[in-house]
This record gives sequence, C-alpha cells and structure tokens, in this order.
Amino acid sequence: MFSLDALFWHVDDFCEKFEAQWHKNLLKHGGVKRVRSKSLCLSEIMTILIAFHQNHYRNFKHFYLEHVQKQWGCAFPGLPSYQRFVEWMPSVLIPLCAYLKHCFGKCRGIGFADSTSVKVCHNRRISRNKVFKNFAARGKTSVDWFFGFKLHIVVNELGEAVGVLAVSVESELPNPEGEILNVILTPGNIDDRKPIPDLLNGLFGKIFADRGYVSKELAEKLFKDFAIEFFAKPRRNMKNKLMRLHDKLLSRKRSIIETINDQLKNISQIEHSRHRSPVNFCVNILCGLIAYCHQPNKPSLQMEWILSQSA
Repeated sequence: MFSLDALFWHVDDFCEKFEAQWHKNLLKHGGVKRVRSKSLCLSEIMTILIAFHQNHYRNFKHFYLEHVQKQWGCAFPGLPSYQRFVEWMPSVLIPLCAYLKHCFGKCRGIGFADSTSVKVCHNRRISRNKVFKNFAARGKTSVDWFFGFKLHIVVNELGEAVGVLAVSVESELPNPEGEILNVILTPGNIDDRKPIPDLLNGLFGKIFADRGYVSKELAEKLFKDFAIEFFAKPRRNMKNKLMRLHDKLLSRKRSIIETINDQLKNISQIEHSRHRSPVNFCVNILCGLIAYCHQPNKPSLQMEWILSQSA
C-alpha cells in the first residue's frame, strides 16, 4: 500500500545527508550569486515527483492539480503553482541520480541484463521533433523501429526485498535493497553490447542475457576484467555450448527482466511522448526507476525450484 509519509521520511533522511555534501563540493565563481529560497524543500519536491510514478495518473499536470494541490495541501503547505513547480524540476536532477544509486540492490552473484526502448515520439513525427534533435536517435528492436533512447538495465534474482512503502514511519527502515543493480541510458542506435562493460562494472558472478549480446570477445573481456561469467542465449544458427544444468535453468528464467521492463513502462511510466525538455525527460526516467525500487512486491525467481532441479 502506498504511504506518502514513509516515502517522504526515507527521501528526507537521504537529502539531509546528501545536501550538505553536495553544496560543499559545488564549483563557485568569484561573483555574488543570489540564491532564492523555495517554498518547498528538496525532499518535498523529490517526494512529489516520485509519488506521481506510484499513482494511477498518466499525466503529471493532472496529478499535480487534481491530487497534490487538492488532497495533499496539508502535507505540503508551501505548494507553488504548477508552472513554478515545473521550473524547479531540473534542480533535482543531480539529487535524483544520487538517490537512485542509493536505492540500487546488492549483487549476490546472479544477474540478468537487457535493454528496452524508450520512445520520445511517434515515428510519424520524428522529422518534427525538436526537443531531442541532438540527443535521441533511431533504433530497432525485435518488433519495430523507434526514435528515442535505450535503457540498459541489470537486475538480480531477488525481488522480495522489503519495500519502503510497506514499512510504517514508526518502524525501523532497512536499507533499500531493490532489484535493480545498475542502469545506463544511451541513444537508440547504440549496440546493446557496447555499454555492457560499464553496466556491469563492480558486479560479480554470473550474468545472463539474450541473443543480442552474443559476443565471444565481450565474454572474454568481462571474465578477464571483472571475473564475470557472461551467458548470452545463442542464435538459432549457432551451435549450442555445454553448460552446467544450474546455469541452463537460470538462463531459462531470463524472462524476469522482461517483466521488469514491462512494469517500468506500464506502472512506473518511464515512457511517454509529452516531454518538452531533455532535462525533465531525465527526471522522469529517474523517478520512474526510483518508484520501481520502492515497489514492495517485485518479480523474483523460485530459486528453491532451480536448486532442486539442478541437484
């Protein structure tokens, strides 16, 4: 069940530690810079943005005007107008990046990597799109062509972590151990295999992927640099390689990441075509990922069944 108090409590606890260090490391120029104080603090702005991706609203403007201002006015007494709030959104980009990193799960030796398309406009309007003219690119999935970005993601096998929203404010909140281990956003025309070394940096164990990641050189590089065993599903015209039964059973469970990608798009709403700013597009992606990390019930594997079958 969604709890605004629990979400704000966790975000505010992070901002209290992060904001002091952030301002201490900001570059300064010699002149005098005027810093206007906002009617909402950093944690309140972040809470509203994340909460949008945890509700059923499909449009942030409608969510802010109909839900936040009318129902959450007591919780946020300094609410500005919608236009003013939109102007504040770019200011939380860096804190959201740090907070997402804070919400990442822990690698336990098993991971699944994949990419999903993030469209920014319909194919018929590609030539008229000016917002992402120098950022997005045309790409191709197994279904069709698109214009936008690719979200490369790696997750672990455990999804039954205790979500922030399932814990009351009075209880002791554990460190968030979401299912996502790392993410990278690239233009839509980037090969899926190119960002894999950066995506898996700092991880260990076994990583499973689909046919789009088949590369002998990539597997050898990952094993040499990170001691990672990388398993990519062979293409239909390739010979099958000998695998341990445990690894073969795990490779068949790779569909878990397809479920996660579907939830990111249809529940956390990381994809829509109404963006008017590249920065706010990034804010939307980050908040959707954070909302998924706070999701109490995530997809997970039946590891007991896999271990019993491989025994």
